[in-house]
Amino acid sequence: MVSLNLKSIQEYISSLYGLKVKITYFGDLEKRKEHLKPKLKLKGFGYGKPYLLEFKIRNRRYEAILETMRKDSFGHDYPSDRAQNLILAYQTYNKLPKHAKALDVGVFTKKGKLKSLGDFDEFFILVEKVEGKEYHYDLEEIASKDFLQPLDILRCETLSNYLAKIHSKRKDLPELYIRRFRELVGHGECVMGLIDNYPSNLDFVNEGELKLIEKKCVDWRWKLKNKTYRLCQVHGDFHPWNILFLKDTKFRVLDRSRGEWGEAADDVSSLTINYLFFAIQTKGKLEGPFKKLFETFMEKYLEKTGDEEIFEVIQPFYAWRSLVLASPIWYPTLTSETRRKIINFALNVLDVEKFEFKHVNQYFG
Repeated sequence: MVSLNLKSIQEYISSLYGLKVKITYFGDLEKRKEHLKPKLKLKGFGYGKPYLLEFKIRNRRYEAILETMRKDSFGHDYPSDRAQNLILAYQTYNKLPKHAKALDVGVFTKKGKLKSLGDFDEFFILVEKVEGKEYHYDLEEIASKDFLQPLDILRCETLSNYLAKIHSKRKDLPELYIRRFRELVGHGECVMGLIDNYPSNLDFVNEGELKLIEKKCVDWRWKLKNKTYRLCQVHGDFHPWNILFLKDTKFRVLDRSRGEWGEAADDVSSLTINYLFFAIQTKGKLEGPFKKLFETFMEKYLEKTGDEEIFEVIQPFYAWRSLVLASPIWYPTLTSETRRKIINFALNVLDVEKFEFKHVNQYFG
């Protein structure tokens, strides 16, 4: 709910038209139809409800409708969702014959001001510069030397403990858990989006197998969408390129994705599949240093959370991350043999009721 005042509205409309305006009415559209006397109603502007705005410029009368979108569970949970829809409306309304004209798109500030975004081209975000070295450099060094330093184990444990801590924060919003699984399957950045961007006629996977992965993920969505009690705080893209270590075990993270709340298995799979990924490239299977890191991470996470159920929900998340790693677009230099093992992993984990983290090599065949 936004509290507006006459001055804010007047300043906004004046800036929009480049002329001084006089506000004659602002309030409920339906009530204005019932009560035609000019009346200012400024308190408690509601989301998702149209409000009538009447104003004069040089004695000429104008009318406009001011509205926002209501928060709901149909893909409008976050302010960014609602912004996306309103920006699209502004871009498209005026292109359709006979459609009501879009005059502007803007935002309400925390102080009740109205800011125009009507001349937007692209949006941007400004974030602080974080010092540190991306974690994938650690993994590349481990792969080249084929042994672990004590610090490698400590950093692995630190990352596991970090996820256990952020995942301990829970939320009772079932619609967000259901949304997370819906997006896992259907979002352009997730399973279907990845598959749609695979080139044709690949030598390591065929269309039928990609279709099978997609179908199995849909089945998993229906199997898991009601485990809404598992909703927790997540990062959403917790992989080695988004983790920066400064010194020893001090680190920062980048590029949180797809919302604040989700399934813990999302983050766990995002990081741990990279231990498998580097192991496959160096050994052809999970053994040696990366086996140690993979099992250390899982054991520490279980020790902190006791979440054995995670191995009954992690399968479709591993499948999605496998599609990322096997993609010729994202990883163009991999061998077909490595890609095939990743695809095998995706297909096989989707077939098991419980993921056995100490017997991972059975999934590569």
